[in-house]
Amino acid sequence: MIKLITGTKGTGKTKILLDMMNEALKTTNGSLVCIEKGDGLRKSISYKVRWCDAEQFSVTSFDAFYGFVAGMLAGNYDIKEVYVDGILKIGGADFDELGVMLEKLNKLTGDDTKIIFTVSADVSELPASVTKFN
Repeated sequence: MIKLITGTKGTGKTKILLDMMNEALKTTNGSLVCIEKGDGLRKSISYKVRWCDAEQFSVTSFDAFYGFVAGMLAGNYDIKEVYVDGILKIGGADFDELGVMLEKLNKLTGDDTKIIFTVSADVSELPASVTKFN
């Protein structure tokens, strides 16, 4: 399952993501993962959340991101939720490519794993292939 938190820069998307992570720690009976570009959230999240810097693994496109997440899920069956802060910083600003990747991830995860993304764009800028996950 895919969920998006959309809004322009400075609208509190990361705070919402952090709150969701902290709440999930109380209720989820599996592992949580946080992925971002850089290490801005590293000190803000619980040690119980697995943290990854996409840059350290040279993830710089939506295709690379899909492969990264698919490999992570294949090797760690216990991952129940993945939180991604700033997907456009990781994969680029091509909204159509973002939509393709979201659809592929949705098929990959089914109902077993939830992936929540922050997207720094106004919802009116996004194509239907992206907003259907909003």
